[in-house]
Amino acid sequence: MDNTIKDYLHYLKVERGLTDNTIASYGSDLKQFNKYLTAQKITDYQSIKREQILNFLQFQMQQSKTASSITRTVTSLRQFFQYLAEENIIQKNPMLLIDSPKKREHLPEVLSVSEVEQLLRVPDTTKVLGLRDRAILEVMYATGLRVSELVHLKLADLHLSLGLLQTLGKGQKERIVPLGSQAVKWVERYLDEARPKLLGHQRSQFVFLNNHGHGLTRQGVWKNLKQQVRAAGIQKDVTPHTLRHSFATHILENGADLRVVQELLGHADISTTQIYTHLSKKRLQGVYNRYHPRA
Repeated sequence: MDNTIKDYLHYLKVERGLTDNTIASYGSDLKQFNKYLTAQKITDYQSIKREQILNFLQFQMQQSKTASSITRTVTSLRQFFQYLAEENIIQKNPMLLIDSPKKREHLPEVLSVSEVEQLLRVPDTTKVLGLRDRAILEVMYATGLRVSELVHLKLADLHLSLGLLQTLGKGQKERIVPLGSQAVKWVERYLDEARPKLLGHQRSQFVFLNNHGHGLTRQGVWKNLKQQVRAAGIQKDVTPHTLRHSFATHILENGADLRVVQELLGHADISTTQIYTHLSKKRLQGVYNRYHPRA
């Protein structure tokens, strides 16, 4: 059964052209499913019934999996069994009888404008790494880049004289994002004063480097941000994606059109962007309840 999963993941890469991250997610879900089947002594997909899949999902819930994780697992299984049916590995598709669980609306954590300002002031810009970190924070908040987009940003992607950068998002979709005067200023300072010292005698196409002159990793950015959040005295659970959420929420609250925000974030579907309107309304309600004398 493991070989069937490997063939399927290869199909997703070669035939469907899905991203490595998406394929890894599908692979993780299917390996957990396969492990469960092995424990139940189920040795072929043809014999799997609806009840056994429901039992697996129930088992996942007992393992304290989140609702969004269960929903993703159902999606992974649905796509996998459709593939098995198309390849004539199974005659009946048990997933046709299983509904997707309703996904609860999850509003992401967002920093206030003052908290963003606190965070931006943390890096010591008299030091090489501090100047780099200030430039990173400015770019993330100014553009809403995903952390994967940030670490893969290349020198050729910067158009500082125009106040723009270009990036490849999910599905290798290119978009151009305004950078803003403050972010441009800090990136220029980083490129002039800090990056040459980090680079040394090496060469690199990446904008942001670690202290060995190599490109940063997502984990490296996350680790640095955690330290900066603590230093800023911010009590929220902040990740690199929090700055993306904050970017989107703040520009919407200041009157940006939802379609513009969709383009800036690189969302293929505007329904993904609409969560930020819910977030803005929730914050608006909170402000009203706090300050209106008859609320």
